[in-house]
Amino acid sequence: MSLGETFHALANEKRLTILRWLRDPTRHFPPQRYGDLVEDGVCVMFIADKLGVAAPTATAHLQVLARAGLVTARRAGQWTFYKRDENAIENLKRRVGAEL
Repeated sequence: MSLGETFHALANEKRLTILRWLRDPTRHFPPQRYGDLVEDGVCVMFIADKLGVAAPTATAHLQVLARAGLVTARRAGQWTFYKRDENAIENLKRRVGAEL
């Protein structure tokens, strides 16, 4: 992924907010019935509710972040859970530092 594509993913305030929330999911989301917030990620329905958008809109934002390599998705039955990819985010920080 190019830096331009990654910056495009980060150029949206809702996507930045999602990344901030996912940095500390237990602080920002209630416990889930299925899956651990930290280990498994946060259900897209919780993210959509907190953003105040429909699930397909939240999914679209999360898919942009996933294509940029900033979050990972895991399906469990009918649910999709998202969490930050901390290694990818650290690599991005180093890459930006090297480029600038």
